[in-house]
Amino acid sequence: MSTGAIIAIAVGAVIVVALIAYTAIVARRRRLEGRRHEAKSLHRQASVQSAEVERARATADEHAARSRRAQAEAEEKTAEARRNHALAQKRASEADEGAERARESYDRARAVDPDAGDEGQDEALELNRSGRAADGQRG
Repeated sequence: MSTGAIIAIAVGAVIVVALIAYTAIVARRRRLEGRRHEAKSLHRQASVQSAEVERARATADEHAARSRRAQAEAEEKTAEARRNHALAQKRASEADEGAERARESYDRARAVDPDAGDEGQDEALELNRSGRAADGQRG
């Protein structure tokens, strides 16, 4: 074999090695570019999911706040109802005591009045009737 042929084979081998190296570099760059593209896509997807999670968390917090407000309002209304009930019982008790004092006053007046007859019984019946009517309205 001649020297020119050996040089041609050597140059051809260098060119083939260079082409293989170039192809490997290009293929590596394409793979890296593909991975970068995939990473960007995954980052976008993660960002969208993160925003959805934040919206869901904000909605949950809002519902929890509404629930706490409603609970506080309910407790306030319950306390007000208890106060009103206690006040109504106190007023009813005061009214019963007043009715009892009025009966006692009528009884004393009849005991002192020389002209009093059986009218006291009518007065007592009337007081009892009005007391029962008031009890029916309270209950």
